[in-house]
Amino acid sequence: MAQLNTVDRILDAAEELFAERGFSETSLRMITSKARVNLAAVNYHFGSKNALIHAVFARFLTPFSATLQHAFDELEAWCEVDPPTLDQILWALTESAVRMPQRNERGISIFMRLLGLAYTQSQGHLRKFLEQEYSEPFSRFMSLLKDATPQLSAVDRYWRIQFMLGATAFTMSSSEALQDILRNKLGVETTVQEIAARLVPFLAAGMQAPDTFQIPSAPDNSPVA
Repeated sequence: MAQLNTVDRILDAAEELFAERGFSETSLRMITSKARVNLAAVNYHFGSKNALIHAVFARFLTPFSATLQHAFDELEAWCEVDPPTLDQILWALTESAVRMPQRNERGISIFMRLLGLAYTQSQGHLRKFLEQEYSEPFSRFMSLLKDATPQLSAVDRYWRIQFMLGATAFTMSSSEALQDILRNKLGVETTVQEIAARLVPFLAAGMQAPDTFQIPSAPDNSPVA
């Protein structure tokens, strides 16, 4: 029990500090100080800072992946004749995240901030870890997404997925601030579940929007003869 408590304290401290400061800016000494453990405990349980980063992600993603796979199983069983719609696929993904048991009310917000940092900071080892460990649910999601958007080219689908992930990461990682703004500006209370429910149709509409891509022509600044 004491050993488990030590591991959780280290992971809790690392998760919070990584989200606040970033991966490179957070030292192991900061983590040990916040977790009230010594450096030997971190080395014993994790071995390295990179392995600790992986463990922080795995603590959320491993149960999330299992929940998501189950949601996809249910969705495909329910949609035996026609393939699942884009809204259904995105809702299965979002609902799996928001209904995950959280250690605290900021759990999903912190994780989405970490996920955004994984792609904005130089963390090649982390992206490799995520691709290796969670390729099955990710590949399944991409396959369902492709079936639901046959009108998109591979390039269009790629970019729309990136825009979708960006909107999701910003919205969910900023959920506390957005809730505060809504409360102060409009006097309305909302929940993370409601935010997710509003986000899904927006993402689906963006994924299915007509393709009007066109590179603007450069202005002609040549002198008039």
